[in-house]
Amino acid sequence: MSSNTTTLLISQAQILLRNGSLLQGDLRINQGKIVEIAPEIIPTETDEIIDATGLTLLPGVIDPQVHFREPGLEHKEDLFTASCACVKGGVTSF
Repeated sequence: MSSNTTTLLISQAQILLRNGSLLQGDLRINQGKIVEIAPEIIPTETDEIIDATGLTLLPGVIDPQVHFREPGLEHKEDLFTASCACVKGGVTSF
């Protein structure tokens, strides 16, 4: 998010809810916290909008156990290729 943007709106995602059901809808994040999940959220002037059409969103999920092949097996995977695979799978912190 840019420095003058305080909220992030992820729109039109398939959102996995706590009860295991899927909701086609929107999710708003304010200052790093999920503040709203609804079928449709009206954007504000401060929202940075991400169109998630066709994507599934797992709110609050963190992958706490990621293994890289360093040291010793860099011929199979190194930190760069492993981090690219993480991002492709939706994991942005490891």
